[in-house]
Amino acid sequence: MRRALGVVLAALLGAAPVAMAAAGAGDPERRAAESRKVVRAFMQALKKELKGAMEKGGPVRAIAVCRERAPAIAQRFSKETGWEVGRTSLRYRNPANAPDAWERRVLESFEARRRAGEPAARLEHYEVTPRDGRRVFRYMKAIPTGPVCLACHGERLAPEVARALDRHYPGDRARGFRVGDIRGAFTIVQPLD
Repeated sequence: MRRALGVVLAALLGAAPVAMAAAGAGDPERRAAESRKVVRAFMQALKKELKGAMEKGGPVRAIAVCRERAPAIAQRFSKETGWEVGRTSLRYRNPANAPDAWERRVLESFEARRRAGEPAARLEHYEVTPRDGRRVFRYMKAIPTGPVCLACHGERLAPEVARALDRHYPGDRARGFRVGDIRGAFTIVQPLD
């Protein structure tokens, strides 16, 4: 199954670095379109793994997917594209996913836009910006909280879920969400220089 997923990802993403090199920094719309493809593929791969875990062992098993498989999936996309691909949140569970200053500003703007009535599922932001003395293209897409997310991120967790989260994430900030809240965001950094 992983091999088949790898073949699909390679086919989907194989042309992305070449296309992006040809696009140059002067075509942010094209870079955003390529970023959307990567985010969509990342989201589908993660959802598939989470669904399988939920069917086999419920939310406690899904915690392991987010802890172990999600970073591996992000790393695979990063390797295949040459970009930094990941997830972040203002209320992160894993400290490795804490937002940098740029991501924090974007996440805060997503929250303001959601409060103003924009659906979380439509929120995205991209721009060319400096980072560490180099120009990069950055893209973020909000992750809305869906009903199934509440089993591990909601206000009322089953005792076994709360225990598993406490064991793996002692500084957990990712609880108390409601459907429609911004759970976090997918984040992509494409080097330009």
